[in-house]
Amino acid sequence: MSAMQYVVEGGRTLSGTIRPSGNKNAALPIVAAALITDKPVTLDNVPRIRDVEVLVDLIRTTGAHAEWTSRNSLAIHAKEVRAEKLDPVMSAKIRGSILLAAPLLARCGSLELPPPGGDVIGRRRLDTHFLALQALGADFEVGETFKIRTKGLKGADVFLDEPSVTGTENAITAAVAAKGTTVLRNAASEPHVQDLCNFLVALGASIEGIGTNTVTVHGGRPLGGATHSIGPDHIEVGSFIGLAAVTNSAIRIQDAGVEHLRSILMGFERLGVHAVVDGRDLVIAKDQERVIRTDLGGAVPKLEDQPWPAFPADVMSIAIVTATQCDGVILMFEKMFESRMFFVDKLIGMGAKIVLCDPHRAIIVGPTRLRAANLESPDIRAGMAMLLAALAADGTSTIDNVRQIERGYERIDERLNALGANIQRVEDRRST
Repeated sequence: MSAMQYVVEGGRTLSGTIRPSGNKNAALPIVAAALITDKPVTLDNVPRIRDVEVLVDLIRTTGAHAEWTSRNSLAIHAKEVRAEKLDPVMSAKIRGSILLAAPLLARCGSLELPPPGGDVIGRRRLDTHFLALQALGADFEVGETFKIRTKGLKGADVFLDEPSVTGTENAITAAVAAKGTTVLRNAASEPHVQDLCNFLVALGASIEGIGTNTVTVHGGRPLGGATHSIGPDHIEVGSFIGLAAVTNSAIRIQDAGVEHLRSILMGFERLGVHAVVDGRDLVIAKDQERVIRTDLGGAVPKLEDQPWPAFPADVMSIAIVTATQCDGVILMFEKMFESRMFFVDKLIGMGAKIVLCDPHRAIIVGPTRLRAANLESPDIRAGMAMLLAALAADGTSTIDNVRQIERGYERIDERLNALGANIQRVEDRRST
C-alpha cells in the first residue's frame, strides 16, 4: 500500500456547513461489545475510518458476521464466536483491540490477546483493564500475549485504579455479562462511554449512573439484538472550532452534539474563540478578536486537560495550534500522555512562538504568522493539528504519514475542500 501525502494550500478563508462523523471512540467499544450478544445488531452513523475497519476485520476472525450495509451502517451477528489467539498483526494496528477482552471472555470463558497498538503518545497502561476483570472473577497471565480466563464472571464492588476510558468500557461490558450487581467506582464518563452504555441498555442490560463516575450494572440479564446510532464525535467538533479560528472562517457545525460541548466551548472561550449554539448546531463567526483571556489580576492563564467532563486531552493539540493565532500568552498543560506535546517543534519551525517547558507543558505566545513547511503526522490528533496549521500558514505545505490522520477522521480532505480548502491527497513518490 502506497504512502500518501496531503499537499495543502494555506491562507484560504473557508465557509459553509460541516457535519461531524460518528464518534470513533464510541464506535470501537460498541463494535467490540456487539460480540456479547448472539442476536443481530445494526449500527448506524459508524465512522468509516481505518481504526474501525481494522476492528471489523478483527471481529470477523472470531467467527462473527460483519457487513457494511451502506457507507456508514454496519450489521454484526455474532451467533457463534471463538477466542483463539487473535491476529497479532491486526491487533497491533489499533489500541481498540483490547476492547475485545470483555465480550470474548464473557462468551468463550478464555482468550489469548496480543498486545494492542495505537498512537505513540507515551505509555498507555493496561493494568486497569485486567485488575477490573480480575475483580469480576477472571484470572490472567501476562507474557508476550495476555491470557485471560474465567469460570464465570460475578458482580463485585470495583474501584478502578484510574478513570481509564477503555478500562471502564471493558469493565462495564464484563459486568453486563456477570451474574449479580456490579458497582464501578472512579469510572470514566466521557460521551463515548455513555454511548456504549446506551447501546448495552438497548440490548437489554440494566445500567444506572450513566454519565457519572459511579456506574451500577445489574448483570446476567438475557441480551437481544438492537439498532443503535453512534453519537457525533465531540473531538471532531473541537477540531472544526479550531479550524474556523485559525483560518478566520465562518463555519456551521451541524448536529454537533451540543450537550457534550461545555468544557470544549469553555476552553476555546479562554482563547477568545466564541461559538454560538443554534438548536442542534454550533456556529462560529469569522473576524473574531481571538484575544486570550487572562486570569484575574492579569495573570497568565492556563488551559489543562483532565478526565471528563473537563477539557479533553484529545483536543489539546488543536487548542495549541489555535493559540498560535490568538493574541496573548497561555500555558498549555497536557497531563495525560508523556509524548503528545513533542509535535510543537514542527509548529516552531513554521514560525510559532512556543516554549516547550517539559513533556507536559508549553507556553504559547500569539499571534504569529505561520510559514508553510514539510510536516508529518505523528498521531491522529497531532496530525489534525498539523493540517490546521498548514491551512493557516502562508504558502503550500506537505504532510506525510496522513494515514495517521485518516485513522480518526473520515474523508477529511474531501469534507474540508467542500468548505473551500485546497487539500490534495497524493501518493508519496519517495515510498515507491
